[in-house]
Amino acid sequence: MNKAILNIEIQEFINFNLNSDTLSLLLKGIPFQDIDAKLIVEQIEAKKRCQKKLPTWFSAYNIYYPNKLNIEQASSEITAEYKARLVSGKSLIDLTGGFGVDSFYFSKIVKNVMYCEINNELSEIVQHNYEALGVSNIACVKESGIDTLKRIDEPFDWVYIDPSRRDDTKKKVFLLSDCTPNVKTFQGLFLKYSKNVMIKTSPLLDIKATLNDLKFAKELHIIAVNNEVKELLWILERDYEAEFIIKTVNISKSKHQTFQFQLSEEANTIVEYSKPLTYLYEPNSAILKAGAFNSTGNSLGISKLHKHSHLYTSEKLIDFPGRHFKIEKVIPFNKKEFSREGISKANIATRNFPISVNDIRKKLKIKDGGSIYLFFTTDIDNSRIILLCTKV
Repeated sequence: MNKAILNIEIQEFINFNLNSDTLSLLLKGIPFQDIDAKLIVEQIEAKKRCQKKLPTWFSAYNIYYPNKLNIEQASSEITAEYKARLVSGKSLIDLTGGFGVDSFYFSKIVKNVMYCEINNELSEIVQHNYEALGVSNIACVKESGIDTLKRIDEPFDWVYIDPSRRDDTKKKVFLLSDCTPNVKTFQGLFLKYSKNVMIKTSPLLDIKATLNDLKFAKELHIIAVNNEVKELLWILERDYEAEFIIKTVNISKSKHQTFQFQLSEEANTIVEYSKPLTYLYEPNSAILKAGAFNSTGNSLGISKLHKHSHLYTSEKLIDFPGRHFKIEKVIPFNKKEFSREGISKANIATRNFPISVNDIRKKLKIKDGGSIYLFFTTDIDNSRIILLCTKV
């Protein structure tokens, strides 16, 4: 950590050039002789990445930024704030602290937070930033979280871990057994020192396969932001034997869409099917990731169009965790039939349909956009249909 970066003149230069082309800045020359120009450029690039993802850091004075990879791997403030609402008690240890976003939000709920980071420089940066942010209840430890847990040999109310999803060659990995540290191997140690364990994993993980690798799994929280799944949060509770619950949330500016179900219910749910009615519903990405295809319709009292279509319909409009549409017309999938509608511009989606969106656009000569929504799908009779909809 080069503290010369924090000089007022350099900080002003960084802020002034946030929207500048950094390559051009390097070629033109950066007007500071006592510090590597590349380091200043790295600060500009890293800070710019924080503008939307980490607005608290971006807007604070005297923040020092690590490299872009650390920013990329950090939780967003939106997801960190959600995680913090799941914990309680007086003590929490963050075994893989990273840029410290999660620990920062945990510290708003838990009295004492211990942040562990094996990368000494990153740990030093985070400790400086906590001071700049006015945080006083986070203890920063420059050590592996596993080693810290063993060395301290004391219980915590919560253990939190976000294992690194990069291998030795910096390539991305996803399986628990491939991450560092190996959660599958060390979960017994976590549960020894805390009754409650939270594990953040890749959104690409297979839920059922991962569940088989974990002991005493209590809950899975699937977090989507603006309909893009960002994180899977696994909650373990020592000696927990009751039903495993999956909770989904899709966070947007306007509201949080939530839905939860028991995994055991999904396979046993009797599904109601129907021809397209007045309204159409498309589940958000968190529900689709959860595989709550049967539970969703059953819980909300609506019908599915087809076993594999994952679209729902009803006569009366309901509050649904996803997008809502009014079905204006049902059209057989036939070029001549469709041409009669005179539609040249529309938003297109496919569900359980053998042709891609791009190929549909080419075949039917439809440009993207407008107020019309076309869903190409399969109905209960296995007929290919087009649902002409407007957004509700």
